[in-house]
Amino acid sequence: MKSFLIFLLTFLCLGTLNVFAQGGKAEPNRIRLAAGSYSATVAGSLRNAQEMEYVFGASKGQTVTISNATSSQFDFRVFNEEYFDEGDFDSSPTYTFEIPETGDYLFTVRKKQTGTRSARFSLKIKIK
Repeated sequence: MKSFLIFLLTFLCLGTLNVFAQGGKAEPNRIRLAAGSYSATVAGSLRNAQEMEYVFGASKGQTVTISNATSSQFDFRVFNEEYFDEGDFDSSPTYTFEIPETGDYLFTVRKKQTGTRSARFSLKIKIK
């Protein structure tokens, strides 16, 4: 009986540690442009205040244009540790900027807290 209790306590402790170990954040989805293409579309569905993260690579001097057809319900931000602040989200229907340095850039889409609890988004990213 005593060995069974020790086994049970050990099992419960290891199970608890395993649950806590899985609490990390998911990796962002990589945006890949098709061969010969300059653009890609990201789409999905989010609830109020939820975010979805993507990452894209670009080279210094390239121009990035983000078209947000759903700007009334969704906003976005672009982040890179060295060149962009992890600041405010942008609600512009179109946003264009030049890549300051070759590397990966985090692109986050967020559902605004509006009357509709959930909605579908579609944003086009053009890199040229």
